[in-house]
Amino acid sequence: MIYIAMQLCRIIFYIYNKELIGEIAQDEIWPLFKGAILFDNASIVYSLALFMVITCLPVGERIWNSRWYRITTFVTYIIPVAVMLAINLGDAVYFHYTQKRFTADEIFFANNDNTTQLMFQFMAENWYLVLIFIALIAAIVYGYRLGFRARDIAAMPERDNTERGIAAWFKGRIIGRIALFGFVRMAIFALMVLYGVYAIRGGLTRMTRPITLSNSMLYTVSPNKANLILSNPFCIVRTMSHHIVVPHFFDEDEIDAIYTPSHYPEDMERSELFGCCKGYNVVLFILESFSAEHSAYLMPDEHKGNGYTPNLDRLMQQGFVLDRCYANGLTSIAAPPAIWSSIPSYESAFMLMAESVAECRPMPRILADNGYHTAFFCGSEHGSMGFGAYAHIAGIEELYSMETYEERHGDDDFDGAWGVWDEPFIDYMGEEISDFKEPFFASIFTLSSHHPFNVPESAKRELPKGTTLNHQPIAYTDRAIGRFMEKYKNEEWFKRTLFVFVADHVSSERMASRTYAVPGCFHIVGFMYTPDGALPAQHYEHIASQVDIMPTVLGLLGNEEPYFAIGRDILNEPHREPFTLIRSGYGYVALMDDFVMDFSGTNRLGAYRYDDHGHRHDISSGVNVGRADSLAKATLQQYYTHVSERDYFPKRKRK
Repeated sequence: MIYIAMQLCRIIFYIYNKELIGEIAQDEIWPLFKGAILFDNASIVYSLALFMVITCLPVGERIWNSRWYRITTFVTYIIPVAVMLAINLGDAVYFHYTQKRFTADEIFFANNDNTTQLMFQFMAENWYLVLIFIALIAAIVYGYRLGFRARDIAAMPERDNTERGIAAWFKGRIIGRIALFGFVRMAIFALMVLYGVYAIRGGLTRMTRPITLSNSMLYTVSPNKANLILSNPFCIVRTMSHHIVVPHFFDEDEIDAIYTPSHYPEDMERSELFGCCKGYNVVLFILESFSAEHSAYLMPDEHKGNGYTPNLDRLMQQGFVLDRCYANGLTSIAAPPAIWSSIPSYESAFMLMAESVAECRPMPRILADNGYHTAFFCGSEHGSMGFGAYAHIAGIEELYSMETYEERHGDDDFDGAWGVWDEPFIDYMGEEISDFKEPFFASIFTLSSHHPFNVPESAKRELPKGTTLNHQPIAYTDRAIGRFMEKYKNEEWFKRTLFVFVADHVSSERMASRTYAVPGCFHIVGFMYTPDGALPAQHYEHIASQVDIMPTVLGLLGNEEPYFAIGRDILNEPHREPFTLIRSGYGYVALMDDFVMDFSGTNRLGAYRYDDHGHRHDISSGVNVGRADSLAKATLQQYYTHVSERDYFPKRKRK
């Protein structure tokens, strides 16, 4: 009955907000319904966790039928359900004004003197919703009373204290009934736990994680329709620990002069490389755990021989190499927003924030609107890590996963942990994109170089084991890329393609001592390559990071559309000095070309040279630490201002 009530709330939500959400096509109904059930599962478990535990307690009929036990179970059931339905119905009106679902933010904002008055005013203006709420609660109470009268299939025997009863108590049939009672109760409790885990995680495999608001985008490509899928209290619980505080360091009229995320191609100081890849396909590899230290080309002093990325090293010799490329986070979920959308993760992973579900113009969406076919490949399950959901947010149209691979090639290539081995899956991407209409944008997230660091048996015999657990998996993924490049190099699409390679973050297994300290613990592989030499081979020796990928690629493609990006076009915006701000532990680190600045979020803590891995010698007096401090503060203020407002568009230029 609760599931039915939740769907009725959703229908009312749509009726109220049809103009904002848009028309729903017939082929969209089933995906939206599946997504809605997924989030309702979690909402119900969050709401009724206490009730579920109480009703599974091993109590006999005497306690079960007692007045106090019935009152307790009823209260732990009906109050959470009433709150859940009230918020979902209230959301129908609330969304119309804010265009976001009710989250924990509203709890913080509700602590006002006029909150009660506003609630009564809301109820008076929407009295029919109040009547619907009363009707739903009445129906659920009726259903609850019917359910409570059900007989226990394995009741606990009640003890008879008479002499005859005491004698009977020890007979086998009584003991058997007690054993049956215990077994049934434990089985029911186990099923409840299993249901709870499934509901909260969104699945039972090791590749799923607790679902977040962005997972709603797996069932629709429209952020507005994603709000139709979501429900409460899921949105509240998943945002309880997330409360955005926008820092205010500068007035609005001065902050843009220090730093702005608005980019206007018409004002760029265009280099000779602007538009050199106009109309080219884009194939973007997000490489799992490819630290710079794995490459003998990037860190020759750490290797005796070829290192563990010989194929990537050969490509780098012919490509545009970011010698000092840094990840904007230490987890995989921070990478897609940073690379595709030029939005980093700071206190919270952006992909997990409610604010990530909003209209935006990331690189894939800009390209899609300019005639590009867009696709994302990841060898794990369809909903794993929320990557596919965010891909839809970013404007990627097609998702290719372990399921789509196995439909064509069977399930023999499962690695036993995460998904399909990189070698067959990267080749599968080549098969698919060879049939794409040009131009196309295809991005792939590799996975074999992730813990538990396994490789196929044949690779164990053929590849160097190395000195750390991840060296062989890194070599395996590198070999997979090398074989992909060799196999498809004669395809027509290959010759007109800009290849981008960038790691998601550094590896958990490290070799060089400098990679244990800031900023070495963020130093990753990053470079671009065109087979026809349109992008000439050269080294970029200034600071760069993942958020610079989107602006720079758009510049190479000759994009003329203004866009929002935290990073910079490293080739065509020389007025933006090399700089990046990275969340590190409980603070931040600001990277300038010639020094690193530790930043608390409000104050600078010291400046250090790159080779001062322990940050022992503060050189603040000898460098322009004031500029770094201003850039760090302006970046945080701009970031949280735009995120809090869900505004991922460039400002209109003043005339």
